[in-house]
Amino acid sequence: MSAPADLIDRLRLIRTGGIGPIAYRQLLLRFGSAEAALAAIPDLARRGGGRTPAVFPKDKAEREIDAAEKAGARYLVLGQGLYPSALAMQEDAPPLLTAKGNQALLDRPMVAIVGARNASAAACRYARGLAHDLGEEGIAVVSGLARGIDSAAHDGSLDSGTIAVIAGGIDVAYPPENAARQADIAARGLLIAEMPPGTEPRARHFPYRNRIIAGLAAGTVVIEAPPQSGSLITARLAAEADREVMAVPGSPLDPRAQGCNQLIRDGATLIQTAADVIEAISGLNGKVASPTRPFEPHAPQAAEAEPDIRLRVEELLGHSPVPVDEIVRLSGAEPGAVQLVLLELDLAGRLDRHAGNKVSLTA
Repeated sequence: MSAPADLIDRLRLIRTGGIGPIAYRQLLLRFGSAEAALAAIPDLARRGGGRTPAVFPKDKAEREIDAAEKAGARYLVLGQGLYPSALAMQEDAPPLLTAKGNQALLDRPMVAIVGARNASAAACRYARGLAHDLGEEGIAVVSGLARGIDSAAHDGSLDSGTIAVIAGGIDVAYPPENAARQADIAARGLLIAEMPPGTEPRARHFPYRNRIIAGLAAGTVVIEAPPQSGSLITARLAAEADREVMAVPGSPLDPRAQGCNQLIRDGATLIQTAADVIEAISGLNGKVASPTRPFEPHAPQAAEAEPDIRLRVEELLGHSPVPVDEIVRLSGAEPGAVQLVLLELDLAGRLDRHAGNKVSLTA
């Protein structure tokens, strides 16, 4: 059975070079559909004063969809169907995810458990127990299927509901020793990937995976994390997403505990039991908070900005990141007009987007 035309168009849009999640979202908000956005790319890039990106070919999109289907996965589309509402609230939410397994888990409250790959035996045992206890309370446990704490968290919640977000393609097992565990999760829990099928994970993919973990969950628990670990990146992303950050304290003599202890010093909630976690992520009514505002494209907006607005916006940009809101304020232009100019520059390869809704000219 052939794939829906809209899914093919959306896949072509996000796979086109130079279009990331934020530009994708802006294109859909402005033009109303992926088909219209694809048609508008050449003119937008021309007005941005740079190269025109080569649009991802239709036949390659169709082959990717076929590969996902052969792997037993389906696409979750931003703003449609089962796409997780909490994740959709993030400005850099993945436009498309592949998912394999029990997608009903996405309707449950979720808590992320992350930590060191070289975790101690005691910490792994604790993570398994915490994940099990959270599952008994109807909470799905989210982690990244890495060695150590991640694997222990998945093991503890496999029977009750576990969600693994992987850095590579949905059909690629990583690390290799977790192949059987990944297959078990796909059969009994839920496996989620952002990268195309067949993608071997690279170092740059793991921060992307971490933002999905943080965005899915109402809160993130960190168990053993040395300084500069990926787990601390996930904790930071959770905090930026206005989600609860929790940490398990450890011995000051163990380098693996330094990250968690620092998180607690910086304001993270100290937790010891599943009851502590549930209390931290629950509102005054005792129920777990769950953001529900979805992403929905608006009616198509004006497709061109006035030349003087374009000039003012470009003059305000430099090579140091600046908040988009600041550009809007200083330019005196309507937010939609500023966003259009930024989109043109982005598609022309002249704009870099940064965390915290900041932008700069490409160096």
